[in-house]
Amino acid sequence: MTTALDEPLVYVVDDDEAFRDSLTWLLDSAGLGVQAFDSAQRFLGGFRPQQHACLVLDIRMPGMTGLELQEELNRRPYSPPIIFVTGHGDVPMAVTAVKRGAVDFVEKPFSDEAFLELVQKALRLDAELRSRSAVKLSVVTRLATLTPREREVMERVIAGKLNKVIADDLAISIKTVEAHRARVMEKLGVSSVAELVQLSLSGQ
Repeated sequence: MTTALDEPLVYVVDDDEAFRDSLTWLLDSAGLGVQAFDSAQRFLGGFRPQQHACLVLDIRMPGMTGLELQEELNRRPYSPPIIFVTGHGDVPMAVTAVKRGAVDFVEKPFSDEAFLELVQKALRLDAELRSRSAVKLSVVTRLATLTPREREVMERVIAGKLNKVIADDLAISIKTVEAHRARVMEKLGVSSVAELVQLSLSGQ
């Protein structure tokens, strides 16, 4: 059964069948969608980058390890927030994983309540990252509608230059600067220089 892209999904990747089943039951009982995989390779085959999700990942697995899967996902355009599951001896590796961007790690055995709180934290982070990404894409799309001259005018407006200075910089009339400036504001859907500055920052 496929989970809708905007519904929270928890990917579980662990080669221990009993542990996978236990986590699946726990997450399901908390009302969360779950997809479990017994290897990193199988996960990559079923992973949907557009899905609102987080990943619960075992560090030690045959074949591609959890750390290697993290590295692979970090090379891709989007990686879900990762929670590593680790044994006592794997804590130094888990710390390394967190330094590489993982949300956190849980050490076996762990508290169900603490684990579910961590999953919710990871899902909130995913929603936040996707929201930022959507805003940035929207801004980039709008910026792409500007002509080269409009972009030159916009950059100088953002830098705080007056219309007269911009006109001198670009060797055009003040009226032309005003016309370009008005079109920039209209195309980008802003009504003030402050909004223009904020929009340009959100597109970076």
